[in-house]
Order: sequence, then structure tokens, then C-alpha cells
Amino acid sequence: MSAIEVLFDFNLIPIIFTLLSWIALGYIAFKLYTKQKVKLKLWKVLVTIIVGLFSFSINVYWFDLLLRLAILPLGVWFLYFILKSKENRWERYRSFVWLGFWSNYIFLAFALLSVPFQQWFYPKDQLSTYLSQVENPELISIHPAAKDHQVFQTEKYFDQLDTMKKDRVFNDEWYTEYYLETEPAERNERFPYQLTGTGSKWGNGLHSMIYVEEDGKGILVTTSDRQLYFRTDASLIDEGGSQ
Repeated sequence: MSAIEVLFDFNLIPIIFTLLSWIALGYIAFKLYTKQKVKLKLWKVLVTIIVGLFSFSINVYWFDLLLRLAILPLGVWFLYFILKSKENRWERYRSFVWLGFWSNYIFLAFALLSVPFQQWFYPKDQLSTYLSQVENPELISIHPAAKDHQVFQTEKYFDQLDTMKKDRVFNDEWYTEYYLETEPAERNERFPYQLTGTGSKWGNGLHSMIYVEEDGKGILVTTSDRQLYFRTDASLIDEGGSQ
């Protein structure tokens, strides 16, 4: 893994909202603690909340986000059976135990709140989200159809970035030209170049492979769950040109 990949290998928005959810949980726990007449030891409060977190949950996907829905309060039941036999013990711990269980929904609420912010800062339909850091670009030939000594033009890329259009990678025009108007023996790889030495936008945590079209006017982005194709009017590669 390159230094660029290490530097940008984290997802900023979920981290921020996870921290906010823990702050909210800590605030509620503090308010409950100050209302107690008989103060519990802080470490016992923390353990109680953590145990209360345990639940039987189901996983659902929403906008490519994995969400956990807590259904059965396993931690609450566990502590209830332990503490109910001791005089007034359950009553002193009960609010913190249930806070542990309901904190699952605090985390869920903040996870849902993070979705529009994630889309706002890192829109998935914009190329800049996937190809923003272009410090040491290198075009690697991955097919015999690729030409030697091709250079990715960084300045041209940033000049045209805002005007590059998202398109379908396989459309009727391409199918007609590639399959109907070209003999099988004459068909070349459409994306014979892989672009390395680049990085995605800071803090989005995305891993992607970048491929450049044979004519230099198309960029194919491949992530773990999708492919996106962007097209420009002028070629972004040049034989031996300056970057």
C-alpha cells in the first residue's frame, strides 16, 4: 500500500458521528448519575452500560450503510437476573442498564444522520470523490493494445474535472461500434491503462481502481460495490507530454 493510500485510508464522517454519539451517551449517563441519591462507583456504571448494550440485533442496509437494529435486550435480562435477588440493587442500576440498551438506538440515530453529510461532502456520482489526489500519476499498460510511454496529463484533468460527465460504461453506441462494426480479431481492450499514484478525496475511506480509456477521454472507476464511468471531450493522456 502506498503512502497516499495510508494517509487517506479512513472514513471521516462516520468517525465524527460515532464520537458525537458517545458524547451524547456520556451526557445522558452524567445526568442520570447526578440525580442518584446513592452514588454508584463510576466503573460500575460504565460496566453496567456496556453490558446493557448487548442485544439480539438484525442487520439492514440503507444507502449502502450497514445498520444494526437492537431487538431483544439480552444485557438487560442478564443483569436483571443477577441483581434482582439483592435488595434494591436492581433499582439502583436499572436506569443505567436500560441506557445501555437504548444507546443502540442513539448510535443508530447518529449513523442515519451521517448519511446526508457523507453524500454532501463525498458525492458518489462525482469523479473528484474517487480521484482527487493526483500527485505522482503513472499509467500502467495492462493490455497489449496500450501504447508505450503514455503520460497522464494532470493539469488537463483538473481543468476538465468540473465538466466531465458521468455516463453508462456500456451504451448502445459503444455496443454498435465494438461488436457490430468491428471484426473480432480487431477488437482491442477498451481500458488498456491503469492509473496509479493517485488517491481519493481526503477522509472518504474509499478504495478504488482507476482505468483510462484507450483514447484517453474516459475514466472508469471500480470500487468494491460499483463501477462509474466518466467522459471528457479532450484526451487526458499524451505520449511523453509534460504533466
